[in-house]
This record gives sequence, structure tokens and C-alpha cells, in this order.
Amino acid sequence: MWCIGKITPEYLKRMYDILDLYQEPYNPKKPVIGVDEKSKQLLGEKRMPIPLRPGKIEKYDYEYVRNGSANIFVAVEPKYGKRITRVTEHRTKKDFANFMRDMVWSYPIAEKLRIVLDNLNTHFESSFYEAFEKIEADSILSKLEFHYTPKHASWLNVAEIEIGALDAQCTGRRMRNISFLREEVKACTKMRNKEKCKIDWRFTKEDADKKLAKHYVT
Repeated sequence: MWCIGKITPEYLKRMYDILDLYQEPYNPKKPVIGVDEKSKQLLGEKRMPIPLRPGKIEKYDYEYVRNGSANIFVAVEPKYGKRITRVTEHRTKKDFANFMRDMVWSYPIAEKLRIVLDNLNTHFESSFYEAFEKIEADSILSKLEFHYTPKHASWLNVAEIEIGALDAQCTGRRMRNISFLREEVKACTKMRNKEKCKIDWRFTKEDADKKLAKHYVT
């Protein structure tokens, strides 16, 4: 459920910008991509679970062993049905910059990647200059165009929908260690890319004005 506070002119400007992006026709030269990350707790088993069988779900004992946590980066191109994922041990500026660099490489014909993301402190240009030499950082950033969600409005990021689908199909269950998590996320990503699962975003500026106008602050 959304928790909508006062919508300031800055909030409105950013919201309209992202909603306009989602309404544009698909353009492979300038794809719109949502990027986000999710922390995942790693839980081992004190007792072996009963494995998955036809018509039967996998069953776990209520006791478990804490094995730390990991981070899952998710990028999704909603109109084309492509996603890129990566499991990392941490969620640092360098982790984010490396993920974004590799994403740029995976779009060789694109002139510019238009990235929707939130205001996490790692999601800014400084991360690239911390991770790479200036020449490489400049080169990567020349291919990226950041579109930030308003503060406390991560619901505007399509990547959250993809993370929800990933949870439902894969990561919502226990992951005993980071290697297992990587295998499962890789398999799920491969399957969803093969099926070209798209995100049909229908919420428009007009919808926003109808539903949220009472929160607008002029």
C-alpha cells in the first residue's frame, strides 16, 4: 500500500518525468530501465528440508542458522522484457558502479540508457569516480541518463515490480548461502528473459492527477 504524504512541486516534477518515460513507445536506442537492489538474508538449515515433489511444496523446519546476508541488484527494461541481475556480498558504491558498467556493455547499440532509480546514496555519479579512473567513469556516465524518483516514492520504479516477481518465483524462500542464491537468481533471470516477461505500466499523469491531487502542495 502506498503511503503518500504532501506532494511538493519537486515531487510532482520527478513523478511526471518518470510517468512520461513509461508512456513513451519502445526505443532500443534509448531504452528506459528501472534499477534497484534488495537485501537478502541467508538462512541455513538445522534440519534437512523435505524436498520439492510433484504436487508438494518444499517444507522447512522452523529452526535455521543465520549465514549473513547478500545483495541483489536488479535492472529491468519493462517494454522489451529484459532484465539483468547480480548477487553481491555488499551494496557499496563500487558494487553499484560495476553493475552499471556491465549493464552499459550489455547494450552495445544503445545511444543512452535512461535509468529510473531512487535516491540511495550509492546511486550518484560520485560512485563511478570512486570505482574507476576518470576516463572510464566519464565514458560510462556518457551512456547513462538518471531519472530519480521523488523521495519516499519508490513505487514509481518498475524495478520494484521485478523484485516482487523475483521474490514470488525464487528469492522469497530460504537461501542457505550466497552461492545458492546466485544459482537461483541466475536461473530465474534466464527463464524470465527467455519468456520476455514485460511490465505493463498503466498509471499515467492523468491517473496521478485524479488520485493524488488532494496531496499536491502549490
